[in-house]
Amino acid sequence: MGERYDTRDGAIWMDGKLVPWRDANVHILTHALHYASSVFEGERAYNGRIFESRKHTERLLASGRMLDVDIPWTVDEIEAAKYEVMKANGLTDAYVRAVAWRASGEDMGVASQRNPVRLAVAAWEWGAYYGDAKMKGARLDISKWKRPSPETIPCHAKASGLYMICTMSKHAAEAKGCSDAMMFDYRGYVAEATGANIFFVKDGEVHTPDPDCFLNGITRQTVIGMLKERQVKVHERHIMPEELESFEQCWLTGTAAEVTPVGQIGNYNFEVGALTRDIAEGYEVKVRA
Repeated sequence: MGERYDTRDGAIWMDGKLVPWRDANVHILTHALHYASSVFEGERAYNGRIFESRKHTERLLASGRMLDVDIPWTVDEIEAAKYEVMKANGLTDAYVRAVAWRASGEDMGVASQRNPVRLAVAAWEWGAYYGDAKMKGARLDISKWKRPSPETIPCHAKASGLYMICTMSKHAAEAKGCSDAMMFDYRGYVAEATGANIFFVKDGEVHTPDPDCFLNGITRQTVIGMLKERQVKVHERHIMPEELESFEQCWLTGTAAEVTPVGQIGNYNFEVGALTRDIAEGYEVKVRA
């Protein structure tokens, strides 16, 4: 069994000050716990530097605005908090989680405008998200759940409520011995994994779903830039399920996933090919530069 996340030692930054890890708690009637009024970021630090840190902080504030959760901290203040909590915990290589939420207050219904918005930042050591799949290639299930229409959710926010079907999909995948699940969108196009974007290779060119109804990941954007630097043609487009059979290679991207090769999705198999390995290795070099 792994170490519990609520009984660790160290410090977590909450609302402007460091508090002991085990005391970083909220009330049971916190609005976010009941109505998912929460946004967050996942970031990785390498050699003491958080990769694309400001982009993550800017997205956190933008996600909050999309959910009417106005975070009362500036980019610079949040940046300082992230490095303060890493220093307090003696970390240089770490996963950093910033989370903002509607707290407990005068409202305890759907509306919560009188409740304060709180912010916390935690950091901890976290290895490869998919374990040894980074070498062998992850095995993915195909989820029965679909990414919803932009008319139903703020799909470009990194909001806690949008991960409910991701958790359910990943649980179902793990029950089948898979690392993760690939999801289609509400129209039936290939979308993403439960917490990572997806890329495919065919005839030396790369195809990746158009993020028009899910998060356009910061790692995704970084990898597209790397591919273009290598003069690899990238097609950002809608991908039909029947196309999976024709792709030769596949990988996932995300802050936690980094660049992880995929060996299988459902009944479709992929090789961990030269381009996949090159991008995975190039990303490792880039984040540690």
